[in-house]
Amino acid sequence: MRATGRAADALRDASFTAGYARHAEGSCLVRMGATEVLCAASVEGKVPPFLRNSGQGWITAEYGMLPRATHTRGEREAARGRQSGRTQEIQRLIGRSLRAVVDRSRLGEITITLDCDVLNADGGTRTAAITGAYVALALALRHLERKKVIARSPLTGQVAAVSCGIVDGRPLLDLDYAEDSAAAADANFVLTAAGNIVEIQGTAERTPFSESEFIALLALARAGCTELFARQRATLEAR
Repeated sequence: MRATGRAADALRDASFTAGYARHAEGSCLVRMGATEVLCAASVEGKVPPFLRNSGQGWITAEYGMLPRATHTRGEREAARGRQSGRTQEIQRLIGRSLRAVVDRSRLGEITITLDCDVLNADGGTRTAAITGAYVALALALRHLERKKVIARSPLTGQVAAVSCGIVDGRPLLDLDYAEDSAAAADANFVLTAAGNIVEIQGTAERTPFSESEFIALLALARAGCTELFARQRATLEAR
């Protein structure tokens, strides 16, 4: 058992609250343990210049953390006048992950922006953002169907993400902040419900890890995402 009482292959307590942001076309408050991320989907009837007259839509994301999402106050990036490299990298990851399960030719020249704001951070904020943003996106697409803006949803599958790592020589699923800080290696896995890989971000923090250890982490991630897919579906079916 881990310090928190979880088994090595157990997710943190996870919940999805759909429709949390009342004005957004789709929204979801995702909780993974003490990590909370509000994901809101906004629809705009135009696309970036590089997609004009292409007949294709665009899915993009913005990511941010509230100043007291962490143990000490962080400066607002808006006050600094620029985003950090970490923020830019994470929001691009979220956008890529969602576009992987959307047929943009069926969306038409529409942009959907997923704003993912971290309210409380305890590890795994980017993976929680991807998992919650999928729910918000699915709800926004339902809204467009009801309004007859699109004939049918352009979703081609489900996507979710989870972190794994090697802590004290053991592969663990869904690291919290304390575990992530102590990990000899950690990785973020973005997977589809069809069993395909969208992206893997893996790093050895100390000594290199072996292929067998990587396979063990991937197996944990697949099992964890399978549970997250079920919770996504249950949330959308209940809505």
